[in-house]
Amino acid sequence: MTGQDYALIAGLVVILLLGIVALVAGVRKSRRAQLPPEQRSPFPGGAGAETGERDQPPLTDPAGGAGAGAGAGTGAGVSAPTLERPEAAGTRFQRLKARLSRSGALGNRLLAILSRGDLREEDWEEIEETLLMADLGLGPTTELMDHLRTQAKVLGTSDPAAIQGVLRAELLRLVDPSMDRALKIEHVVGDDGEKHPASILVVGVNGAGKTTTVGKIARVLVAEGHDVVLGAADTFRAAAVQQLSTWGERVGVPVVKSDKEGADPASVAFEAVRQGAADGADVVLVDTAGRLQNKAHLMDELGKIKRVMSRKAPVREVLLVLDATTGQNGMRQAQVFSEAVDVTGIVLTKLDGSAKGGIVVAVQRELGVPVKFVGLGEGADDLAPFDAEGFVDAILAG
Repeated sequence: MTGQDYALIAGLVVILLLGIVALVAGVRKSRRAQLPPEQRSPFPGGAGAETGERDQPPLTDPAGGAGAGAGAGTGAGVSAPTLERPEAAGTRFQRLKARLSRSGALGNRLLAILSRGDLREEDWEEIEETLLMADLGLGPTTELMDHLRTQAKVLGTSDPAAIQGVLRAELLRLVDPSMDRALKIEHVVGDDGEKHPASILVVGVNGAGKTTTVGKIARVLVAEGHDVVLGAADTFRAAAVQQLSTWGERVGVPVVKSDKEGADPASVAFEAVRQGAADGADVVLVDTAGRLQNKAHLMDELGKIKRVMSRKAPVREVLLVLDATTGQNGMRQAQVFSEAVDVTGIVLTKLDGSAKGGIVVAVQRELGVPVKFVGLGEGADDLAPFDAEGFVDAILAG
């Protein structure tokens, strides 16, 4: 074949390909013309595909207006996510108790000393030092040591098992199993005479894990069969709002939030309570921005949030989230928050962080309010209602 023959064949191939492209384009144009106007996007994935948003469900229910719940609606043709089933609250502490036992530095040291028998003065000093290092606090430590020494004189120190029994009884007395640790989630009647869900405000310093804790408490309540609404009142961090929305989506819990970053947190909290009442929810959990306890204006803001929420119905609980690894530094935090918003319960996170179990006694003694939840891990269900007897047994089982 000559060069002209090759050129002729190449030209025919190009003409054929152009014809095929034109035919396909004509078919697509004809199909788009049959679609409703809002769906006639020139992009393959529909409107927004050019920005990488194809197949993404809307963040809020299109019909929900302000405060629509996260995960309340999904885009047409997009299947709803499979909801997770949270672990039952009754089994959580047993699992966390085993984890606490494995990390039992406090129990290991105490039992090692007591097992020596015939305790000398230096042994008693070592016991006292161990308790202080475990963040038990000076007052509770002195009290425990006095009782322990008195009983040791009666029983004799040559029987380690007897002294260990006394230690368990004294620790249990300090942790105080008689404190009411139940979360107050009964419906209340507001000033308007209507029945409202129990509202719970969650507060704490930066980095304590408040948003995660709110999500985990929601899972506990869902596992118990309660209808929950979450309020994203940490309006200064878009990441916190998105994080709380994700927690809600995983278990089908609506999240009330503002589309405006830096919006008034009190208004978001109020809207959450209003939405909870409208939905017939059992509990409204409101997350707040982390704040340093030495910033007076930020602490005043918490008081405002609580007052505004109370316009619909009384706030049943104010839960203070404390990082257990902060030890005695957390005591000042607890004092200031309690003065600002009248804390009713403590949530201790990261309790498996070495020998800091004494913080349970210290914070309860300082505030006069109970530890209601403890967290011992980063898993979604690694938060459990606190059990005093199980806690003491766990730290002594090491």
